[in-house]
Amino acid sequence: MNFKKSYFVLVFLVMQLTNAQEGIAVYSDYLSDNYYLIHPSMAGASNCGKIRLTGRQQWFGQEDAPALQTFSFNTSLDEDGTSGIGMIFFNDKNGYHSQRGGKLTYAHHLRFSRSTIDLNQLSFGLSAAFIQSTLDGTDFTGFDPVIVPGVIQKDAYFNVDLGVSYHYIDFFTHFTIKNFLANQRRELYSEGFESDNLSKYLWSAGAVFGDESDLLFEPSLMLQFTSQTKEKAIDLNLKVYKELEFGKLWGGLSYRRSFDGAQYVSGSGIQEQKLQWVTPIVGLNYDKYMFSYTYSHVMGDVKFDNPGFHQITLGMNIFCRDKEYDCNCPAVN
Repeated sequence: MNFKKSYFVLVFLVMQLTNAQEGIAVYSDYLSDNYYLIHPSMAGASNCGKIRLTGRQQWFGQEDAPALQTFSFNTSLDEDGTSGIGMIFFNDKNGYHSQRGGKLTYAHHLRFSRSTIDLNQLSFGLSAAFIQSTLDGTDFTGFDPVIVPGVIQKDAYFNVDLGVSYHYIDFFTHFTIKNFLANQRRELYSEGFESDNLSKYLWSAGAVFGDESDLLFEPSLMLQFTSQTKEKAIDLNLKVYKELEFGKLWGGLSYRRSFDGAQYVSGSGIQEQKLQWVTPIVGLNYDKYMFSYTYSHVMGDVKFDNPGFHQITLGMNIFCRDKEYDCNCPAVN
């Protein structure tokens, strides 16, 4: 792959993910038993408290390639699970730019179930986020309108995420507004480089069906909409669960596609490519522990020679209560 195409794919992917850099970027890690990472209304929704550690590395072999680490914990506050709390800490580095931050979450769960047999729950969540951004120009020798050579620039900002979730027996849906507050632009960037509007809207829905003693299937989708740039993307997902004597084995496949493309020049003229990747997932729950691995493969004519994104998630469930509902609902039971 020639230099021009390599440079294009960097610009192209940054364009697609720039607004995700205001906070934790939205990847496929929510499918590793971690919906709370993107939906604050899921804090304390499960019958167990959940600790999750995630490490993500992109483009092995490329210097200063994007890397993300997250730590999250959420649990219910009371025995009946009507209130939940959570926290998230993350470190995100992408070339000369890096972010560190944390979120504190409170969620409330309204139950309309007649008994523990039928799950019927409406949840609301709010996360308060504090994020510090850094531009490290100590090793930068070129020209850039933002990066100052030899200088480390830092700035911090505050924002909130709002979310609502609804579970009805085997069906679930979530809606979240990330970066709800306006006028929270970082002073590192002028208005010409970063808008005051950092809001992103996420909507996901799915259902679980099958035989719990054999196989459970969970098809789902997620739509993303970035307010300022009007960028849109969709995730189409399928997970399969298999109960074993020692725990649960699960796997799946996720396909992401952007509705918006970027143009580039090739030998045959002007071409357009839309961001799209395929992500296989495999995971294992053993007793109170969990492990998952995902590999996201970027598709299209323009990409690095090694276009994969690798991610590992380690987890532990604590403060567990007995399963409350007779339903196929792994995110709650």
